[in-house]
Amino acid sequence: MKKLFASFINFLKYTPSGLGAILLLTSCEDVINLDIATGSSQLVVDGWITNQPTAQSIRLTQSAAYFDNTSAKPVLNATVTVTDDKGKVFSFKDLKGNGLYVWTPASTRDTLGRVGGTYRLNVKFGSEEYTAQSRLNRVPKIDSLTYFPDEIPVAPTDGSARKGFTAEFFGRDPRGEGDCYWIKAYRNDTLFNKTTQITLAFDAGFSPGAATDGLPFILPIRRSISPQFYQEKDRVKAEVYSISLEAFYFLSQVRQESNNAGLFATPPANIFTNVQNRDPKGRQALGFFGASAVSTFETVIDAKKAKPKQ
Repeated sequence: MKKLFASFINFLKYTPSGLGAILLLTSCEDVINLDIATGSSQLVVDGWITNQPTAQSIRLTQSAAYFDNTSAKPVLNATVTVTDDKGKVFSFKDLKGNGLYVWTPASTRDTLGRVGGTYRLNVKFGSEEYTAQSRLNRVPKIDSLTYFPDEIPVAPTDGSARKGFTAEFFGRDPRGEGDCYWIKAYRNDTLFNKTTQITLAFDAGFSPGAATDGLPFILPIRRSISPQFYQEKDRVKAEVYSISLEAFYFLSQVRQESNNAGLFATPPANIFTNVQNRDPKGRQALGFFGASAVSTFETVIDAKKAKPKQ
């Protein structure tokens, strides 16, 4: 690469416009300090309830200035409830004083969410009140999870292994267009949670108009649970979350804006939210409140049970 660059410079020296090009390549940069006004703090909601018989949580924080690198400030002493379409009210409490509001089931069989139900979040914070609504849709069953030995010629830049096992899950989208899903994967209970690893499905494909209604999930979605190679004795868990169309577009924008960089970056845009202030003139909120049914399948990598190399 150094020789190639040197040859390029020598070529420029002996062309009519070479001197200008060299000056362009070696020109100095001026540091410009921008005086950016700090806007008012906003409520940020991170809430996702499910139909699983476990504790459900909703995190409330306050937004901070763009160049503020400190941890998000928790919202304390708020009143947080979720009400279903049958009128049942679920109260969420900040048990540790850290802005994480939790509802705990009374028994191991008690659940908050149910398929087909509609849920309304209500947050009272200071003199303001916020609300959001989400429907809990159906989710297909994961039929199986398989894996096979795999490798790539060059080691990944993230330091992960060059070879191991690629896993994939199998499931079929139910008939009826418009089902949306969020696919998650875990290795030994650790969630792959980078924004580049957000995998979404519309029916059994990636987006509307793909004509994948009622079909098995397409190959890239099935193998999205393998952002890195698994190793012998690793525990693999795949989850499919049903999500609303609003949530599909919210997560799509989160993925896009979080990775919006490089030569072909587009102008940044505010991320959509379904959380609204009851007072149209009050401070607006950020974040999202969603509801999901969850399908889960897990296995442990055993080389003897792996499918043949593909």
